[in-house]
Amino acid sequence: YGHQLTATYDIGNDASNFTYKGIAQRLDAGQGGITNGDAFMVFDHDTMRLSAGWQGKGFIDFNGINFNGKHGAHPRPVGEVVFENKNGPGWANPEDGSWEDPRIVGRDGRHYGPLPREWAQYRGLYHHDDQTIISYTVGDVPILETASRDETADGVVFKRTMNIGQRTHPLEFAVATVEVVESSEQLRVVSDAESIRFGRLVAGVESDINGWKWQRGENGQLRLTIPVGKATQFTVWVRRLAKGQFTEQLINYTPTRGPDLSTLLGGSTARWPQKITTQAKIGSQQGAFQTDVLQHPVDNPWYAQIRMTGFDFFADSNRMAVSTWDGDVWVVEGVADPRGQKLVWQRIATGLFQPLGVKIVDDKIYVGCRDQICVLHDLNGDGETDWYECFNNDHQVTEHFHEFAMGLQRDKSGNFYYAKSARHALKAIVPHHGTLLRVSPDGQKTDIIAKGFRAANGVCLNDDGSFIVTDQEGHWNPKNRINWVREGGFYGNMFGYHDVTDSADAAMEQPLVWITNAFDRSPGELLWVDSEKWGPLNGQLLNLSYGYGKVYVVPHETIDGQVQGGMCELPIAQFPTGVMRGRFHPDNEQLYACGMFAWAGSQTQSGGFYRLRYTGQKVHLPIKVEATTRGMKLTFTDPVEPTTAKDVANYQVKQWALKRTANYGSKHYDEQPLKISSVSLSNDGHSVLIEMPAIKPTWCMEIKYQLQGLTGLPFQGTIHNTIHALSE
Repeated sequence: YGHQLTATYDIGNDASNFTYKGIAQRLDAGQGGITNGDAFMVFDHDTMRLSAGWQGKGFIDFNGINFNGKHGAHPRPVGEVVFENKNGPGWANPEDGSWEDPRIVGRDGRHYGPLPREWAQYRGLYHHDDQTIISYTVGDVPILETASRDETADGVVFKRTMNIGQRTHPLEFAVATVEVVESSEQLRVVSDAESIRFGRLVAGVESDINGWKWQRGENGQLRLTIPVGKATQFTVWVRRLAKGQFTEQLINYTPTRGPDLSTLLGGSTARWPQKITTQAKIGSQQGAFQTDVLQHPVDNPWYAQIRMTGFDFFADSNRMAVSTWDGDVWVVEGVADPRGQKLVWQRIATGLFQPLGVKIVDDKIYVGCRDQICVLHDLNGDGETDWYECFNNDHQVTEHFHEFAMGLQRDKSGNFYYAKSARHALKAIVPHHGTLLRVSPDGQKTDIIAKGFRAANGVCLNDDGSFIVTDQEGHWNPKNRINWVREGGFYGNMFGYHDVTDSADAAMEQPLVWITNAFDRSPGELLWVDSEKWGPLNGQLLNLSYGYGKVYVVPHETIDGQVQGGMCELPIAQFPTGVMRGRFHPDNEQLYACGMFAWAGSQTQSGGFYRLRYTGQKVHLPIKVEATTRGMKLTFTDPVEPTTAKDVANYQVKQWALKRTANYGSKHYDEQPLKISSVSLSNDGHSVLIEMPAIKPTWCMEIKYQLQGLTGLPFQGTIHNTIHALSE
């Protein structure tokens, strides 16, 4: 994982002290990344507090959805927690000195999200060798901070070294919290104004300035006031008294001084200097499509898992940036030539919080993470990320395992979009739960576009300003679905964060299609085909399947403003992993897709990257479905042989109903076949009208067909579709 890892950490082992956006840092030097350390501190960039320091081999217990697959579990420190600070502001309000938490209060009574920007603002972090340097502001005062430790004969000392800008008024910050303080162990100065004993903790400050002030705050919190003055550097240290140890044994400690942090911001020695070459496996399948496997470095020197979650192309079109669920970003070179086999992978970033989307803007990599949208900067030209800039961290993060931040797209005006999942089987507690979100071009504002989703896996932008997102079966969601989303809409999840009380189906915006499990177990992100090289499929809508590793075309129509339609899978072999992110290459115009497996999928390879090429052969896929009072009209990419097209025996149609309730999912109700009276073929041979006198609106329909092309080549397919209304 590198020497730093961002996650949600349960510090107190009893759910009493979560660090929702925790930047955990290894304090001791050595190889092997953060997992091989023996002393750690974690900083919360929601609150700008140093949440905890602990020591012991093992780092954390690695319980959690992206670590060991556990649902409802959260990583906890392994070893002895020496000190901590409870969830709340890490600094007093710079305007009035208040410690009252102004953040959003969730429906569970807890505070969530970042502090107001005028109070404090997380700017990002720098990597320099094995150091992490966190950058933020308190009011208008810039601060750089790094964590380290000293080993002494009397034990480990935890240190925070800060560069702080000029101050026109004092600033106060939290150092540590002692929950139980005996009357004989009240806050008291030990030997001078720079050392203090508080319960079993001894703390101190080393600096070149005077005027420091220690005081005890509410709930046993030790606080330190920084005096007015010019920019300076100082170190605050904390250590714990062992049993039988006297305070006087500890106060003579003087922390070792490190370099000025501002000198460490330009990059350092490469951390992952080895580039890895893989070979693409070029497909030679017969038919309309060929699949190339873009091999990723499963075996790499850092034992990094590569479960791919997002990607985008650089301006040169021969390189792309790829994110992984475990927090890495890789740059891959050699992707432009659709027949090229050599791929060069370079690991450029680590430690991100479950990234699930990538967008490249002006050759800058924007990564959509659970805690923020982050911009990656290489400051010294070695290709690796030195400055992880926070573009936006309005994200409201709780400890719930299910609330992923899915996808990252950008519109022509520069706004960014991602989808925030709701909680599984539980009611939402923060406004972002179950929403589609828009971030302004400057990163300073986040708006909720639509509500009522459960787990929308990514975002597709439409030219008219609407959106398309999928959603997953669950409570108040009887099956998977594709939603055509317009701003202000409510999309049905009563467990979401909204003021909708009417649970009737009519109170929600209806999806383009309801998808039964056997057809697509878990839909991913959709995208439009923007490729002349895809022939008759150019301009069509595609859906990627995380659940089954398939690609579907999504033919649809609009009646009275309601979009309705269906899905039909492309005639290709299933990918060995779930695919959920796709983009068309700007030059070769073929489809690139990546994905991963975690749970609830049938394709269980941990990750994979693929290129799907259209060969130009007849594909015979439906590109339009129209529900009429006479029956279903299907329009195909290529002409259909007339005799087979008109034979009623070559079609089978059935329909069924679902029930949307607070229960998980729905079985099929009233499933029955529809009688076909006749089939007619259009003059151009592309469209068939399957006449069914009993046709009516239905949430779920299946159409199977076994036909031939004009050359006699047989083809077959299955469409799953939804009918909200019938046209004449």
